[in-house]
This record gives sequence, structure tokens and C-alpha cells, in this order.
Amino acid sequence: MKTNMKTNKFITLAMVGLMVSSLAATSWAKSPKMKMTTPIPPEITTPDKVETSIGTLKFKNGMPDKATIDKVYDNIDLSRAVNVFLNTLSGVNLWGFRKGMRAAGVPDHTLLTMEQMTDSTGMYLTPNTVTPQTYTFLNLKDGPVVMEVPPNVLGPVDDMWFRYVCDIGFEGPDKGKGGKYLFLPPGYKGDVPKTGYFVFRSPTYGLWAPFRNFAVKGDVKPAIASMLKHTRIYPLSEAGKPHGPLPNKNGSMMQINTIAPNTYQYWLDLNDLVQKEGATPMGPEIAGQIAAIGIEKGKPFKPDARMKKILTEAVAIGNATARAINFDSRDEATYFYGKQSAWYTPFVGGSKFESNGVRQLDARTAFFYFATGITPAMDSKTVGKGSQYAIAAKDADGNWLDGSKNYKLTLPANIPHDNFWSFTNYDTQTRSQQQTDYKYPAIGAGKGFPDAGSPNGPVKQNADGSTDIYFGPEAPKGKKSNWIQTVPGRGWFTILRLYNPLQPWFDKTWRPGEIELLK
Repeated sequence: MKTNMKTNKFITLAMVGLMVSSLAATSWAKSPKMKMTTPIPPEITTPDKVETSIGTLKFKNGMPDKATIDKVYDNIDLSRAVNVFLNTLSGVNLWGFRKGMRAAGVPDHTLLTMEQMTDSTGMYLTPNTVTPQTYTFLNLKDGPVVMEVPPNVLGPVDDMWFRYVCDIGFEGPDKGKGGKYLFLPPGYKGDVPKTGYFVFRSPTYGLWAPFRNFAVKGDVKPAIASMLKHTRIYPLSEAGKPHGPLPNKNGSMMQINTIAPNTYQYWLDLNDLVQKEGATPMGPEIAGQIAAIGIEKGKPFKPDARMKKILTEAVAIGNATARAINFDSRDEATYFYGKQSAWYTPFVGGSKFESNGVRQLDARTAFFYFATGITPAMDSKTVGKGSQYAIAAKDADGNWLDGSKNYKLTLPANIPHDNFWSFTNYDTQTRSQQQTDYKYPAIGAGKGFPDAGSPNGPVKQNADGSTDIYFGPEAPKGKKSNWIQTVPGRGWFTILRLYNPLQPWFDKTWRPGEIELLK
């Protein structure tokens, strides 16, 4: 009996203690009403505890505790780093291209040319196979540079953040006749010749000047000979002096990597780019993002162990995000014929990725994740001029294209072009040409299509004028000329290109079929 009485007394005292403690907490939480006290809207206050995707956040009088401070700083550093990855793909990819060329023995002011068209040996982002490409980088660090452009070529000049500066060749001021282009470095205040040059100011010291050499009656040799004869690069200070042919390296069948990494190395490359060119050409907002993760021109990039871990994770998340945006966009405007079709465009918002004064961020990320070179000519909607591109990475059932399976695609009669059409297959991992048993994972047809463009002979049409295209590890019997080989165990996507597209493409009265799985 005495034991029960003592137990009850202890319980009673404990309950009183808890009540006092609770009252004390309540009195702390509810401050006394003062003379100037007014009702405070609850939506402007911060609760003592908030459950979020980054964990429980705790506050006292709105002030975060140490654990909360650590969580939110980790979160903002990660968020900023992911955004930097997505917003700087353009520059880091072009920096990767320059690194790749230099590593292959092609320094600035020399040429890398695909003398037998672009094959699948080298790693380039979605190059076409059908026009022999020439690549070069200009360096304006020591002053203005002259580039003598050959006739009958087509290409852009982009700055080192992959932004458009001008066109050369058919879409440039020389109109395909060739001419002298003068490029002025940032902040240049010296004399500029009044005549004899097409003059452009560059936002960066480095410039990328690729161009296409067009086959003559299916033969690429005359185009290469003309390019080597006429192309010159030299300082403006040496204008008027004789200049011989530029060193040129044949890039056909050459192993080279020009693609940016998806590892921590990405940040080292970005830092190298910023040290050379600065981030200010990208504008204060993106320059501010880059600086916030520790990359600023003239300052060492020395992240601690914590920040290295965050940056490594940010690349992984950024890479996954770029892949989702590129291959499975949630923007209806991406799709030519609605989301029920696989065919989509790389140019939402045009070459500037803008619509009604608004930057299309996902469109910009998607494009620079899988492509190189930017110019308004790539998105020209002029009938009979320029080129058009349509991409497919899924079959008619909405499944990713699988290199171990067989597919069929039908192009209706009267393919709308005034030059040629082509399909080229790309590997989903590298975004470069898929490496098969053939140099060129492509086929096509038209007056401007090179003889070697379809590795198994001319593409055959059906009796009604339509064209069946086959994809798979092995060619269907009797269909080899219309077949592109794929690789078991590898994913792939394809790009349909129309050169000098005609009205039925633009008004969509003609459209490619879907890629059907053959069972």
C-alpha cells in the first residue's frame, strides 16, 4: 500500500513537471502582448520545423540551427552547380573540341578536314556524313586576324561560348564566292581597314570556324582541292604579304575526342575556358552562377573536399537532366507532329533559343548537349534554301530504339528537297556516329548526295515512289541498299536531314513515317 502511494506521488510530481515545462515552452513561443503588438500574418513567419526534400529544417524564432544551415548551403551549392552545368554546355563542349584538335596535332590557324567525309572513327557531336567538313580555330589574342574563305563553302563562325558571330560562304556576305573576313578581338580600338574585308567583332579571343565543302557531281576531291588552294589565316599586320597553303590534317579515319566530359573533369575544363576568355561574355547572371561555385577569371579554382563532392554529384545530375531534356522533352513545341510522334526539332526558339523575349532554357541545353555549331542558317525556314533536321530516338510504340532489334521506316513519295535527303545514326551514349561495320552509318539520295554516302549502293524506291528504310543488326533480304546497321547492346537515334527543303515540309503535308518495330 505504501509502495502504491509513493508511486502515485511520483507520477503526480512528474506530470506537474511536464505541465510546467510545457507552459514554459508555450510562454516562450507566445510572446507577451506589447503596446505596439498587431496581428502578424502567419504566412510571413517561419515554423519551428519544416519537412522538405533535403530533410527536416529546424528554427528558433525563425533562425536556422547549425544542421539546417549546413543542409541549405549544400543544397544551394548543388543547385547552382547543376544550373552551371546546364548553362555552360555550349562553352565547355567547344573547349573540348579545341582540346581535341590540339591533342590530335591541329593547333589554331591550321586545318582539320574530313577528306573522305566524316566517318564514325572520331568522337564528334552529331556530325553529318555527307559533306566533307573543315574545322579551324582562330586566336585573336595578339590582334586582329584575317581569314580568306574559299568559294562554294557553308559554315558559321562562333565564339568560344558557342554563340553566333557570322556566317561564311553561301550564307555569309561573300555569298559563296569566297572572300576576306577580318575578325577583331574584344575591346579592339586600333585602325580598321575601310575596304577589302568583311569585318566582325568577336566577344571572345577564340573563334571556331567550321565549314562544309560540297561535292562536285558526287566527287569530294575537287571541293577539297579548292579549299586547300584558297583558305588562308594570318594576322592583319601581315596583310599584303604572300601566304602559302595552311597545314591541313586529314581527319577521316582518325581517332579524336572533341566531346565534353560528364565527370569532375567538366569543372576543370570550364575553369580553363573562364581563365582564357572570362565568363562575362555570358552576361552577369550566368557569370555570377559560375563565380558562386568558385570559378572566376584570375583566381585559382580550389574547391575543398566538400565542394568537390557536390560538384561531382552536380555533373551526374546535370548530365541526367540534359539527357532527359534532349531525348524526352516535356515541351510540346519540341515535337513536329505532337508527342504521339517521335519526330522532334533541335531548334525550339530558333538559333537564339528565344520565344517572345523569353529564353528557352531547356531547348538551349538540349541543343548543346548533342550538337556543335550554331547559326540562323541551320534553322532557316526559307523554301528551297538551307537545311532542316528531324530527330527520332523512339519507335512508334514510344520505346527507346534498341540496336539489337529490327525496324522499318517509310518515307512517302516526293521527299520535299531540292538537293538531297539523308539519315545518319548516332550512339545514345556518345552522341557521335554509331560505330558499326561501316564507316558511314548513313544513307540518302539526291543530286547533291555523294557517291559514297550510302555504303551499300543507291537507295531504291518502291513502285509508288515511297522509300522504305531499314534499321537493325543485319540487313533484310534484298534490302541492303536501304539499310543502316545498328549494334546489339547499344542504343541509337537518327537524324533526318533535308537540304534545300521544299514547301510540303514546312506546311506538313509531307511527313516521315514512324519507326516501326519489326516482329
